Amino acid sequence: TWRIDPDGSLGIRKHFESPYRPGQPVTMDEYYGWMFEHSVPGLPEAAAQEDLTPLAYMRKYGVFKVKDHVYKPYEEPLPLETLSDVAIDREQDLVLRDGQPIGVLVDGVARTGFTTPTRRLEFYSRTLVDWGWPEHAVPRYVPGHVHWRHLKREDGEFDLLPNFRLPTLVHTRSSVKWLYEISHDNPLWIATPDARRHGIETGDLVKVRTRIGYFVTRAWVTEGIRPGVLGMSHHLGRWRLHEEMGNRTASALVKIDRLGSGYKVSQVHGAQPFASRDPDSSRIWWSEVGVHQNLTFPVQPDPVSGMHCWHQRVTLEKPSPDDRYGDIFVDTARSHEIYKEWLAMTRPAPGPDGTRRPLWFDRPLRPVPEAYKL
Repeated sequence: TWRIDPDGSLGIRKHFESPYRPGQPVTMDEYYGWMFEHSVPGLPEAAAQEDLTPLAYMRKYGVFKVKDHVYKPYEEPLPLETLSDVAIDREQDLVLRDGQPIGVLVDGVARTGFTTPTRRLEFYSRTLVDWGWPEHAVPRYVPGHVHWRHLKREDGEFDLLPNFRLPTLVHTRSSVKWLYEISHDNPLWIATPDARRHGIETGDLVKVRTRIGYFVTRAWVTEGIRPGVLGMSHHLGRWRLHEEMGNRTASALVKIDRLGSGYKVSQVHGAQPFASRDPDSSRIWWSEVGVHQNLTFPVQPDPVSGMHCWHQRVTLEKPSPDDRYGDIFVDTARSHEIYKEWLAMTRPAPGPDGTRRPLWFDRPLRPVPEAYKL
C-alpha cells in the first residue's frame, strides 16, 4: 500500500504514514500504540498510573474495561441535552426530532429504545414491506438452498458447513505459530453412520465436489456432527506460490495450472523447518497445514440481505488415483453462471426513499447518507 503511492498523489500514502515519524511507514507497534492512546477512553490514564504506555498496558493485561453494565443500552434514558426541540407522539409513544423517532416512551420515561424505525424490537417489519419483500415481514421458516428435503442423499449429497471453525484459529489468531502448532489441519467432519455408508475411515482421503469444483482433504469420523451434514474448519489451508514468501509456518507451497475455464491448485509441500531469525522456525514438526476450501465455493449472495450464504451443497466422493491431499479445482466460468442464478433472485433497489439500502441499517464503518442514494 505504501509503495503504490510513492509521492502521496493518490491520497493513499497518508493513511499509512507513521504518526510519530513523518515520512516513514507506520509500524505495527505504532499503529496499535496510537489507537490505544487516542481511541480508548480512560486507557492512557490507567496506563500512566502504572508508569506504562497504553501499548505496554495492553501487552501486560490484554484487556481494558471502558464501560460496565452495557447489557441493555435500549433501556438507557435519553440524555437531557437531546430532549430539547423534540415532539412527543402520544399515540405511538415515540420521541421525535424533525419527524424522526429518536426514542420511545416507557412508563412516561424517554428511553433510547432499539435502532429500528419504531425504536422497538419489531415483530412486523415495515422496512421489508417497503423494500419489496412482504412475505418476510413477519418471521417465518424459509427453506434454504441446502434444505435436507432437496439433498439427494442416495447420490452422496450433503450440506457442508464451511463456517464451522476450530476455536484456536479465528481471524487474526490464525497464523500465530503457537496456536498453529496446536491445530494445523482441517479434516472433514463426517458422522459415523455416513462414514460407514460410504466406506470411509478417519484419515482417509476424501473428495468434496462443489457446484464449481472440488477439494481433496482427509476425513475425521465423529459422533460430534449430525448425519447428513459435513463440517470443515475455516481459517486453514493457506498457500503461497514462492518458497521464501508468505507465512511458511502456516502455508503450503503450491503450483497453479490452467485447465480450460478453470484452475487447479496442487500442493508441492506443506510446512517444513527452515532457518530464520526466529529459532522456532527450525522446530516445525508438522507438514499438513490444511486445505483451502473457499476457492471452490460459488458466490451466493442472499437475495434479501446480500450477505454470503456460506452453507454449500456438495457431493462426497472417493478420490481418484491421481488425486492428492490439498488438491483444489475451481471453474471460474461456472462460478459466474451460478452467481447470476443468485442475482436473478434479488429484487433491485432503489427503496421507497431512492436509496440503495435502508438508511437505518447499521454498519461497522457507516458511509455518509449521500452514499446511499442512487
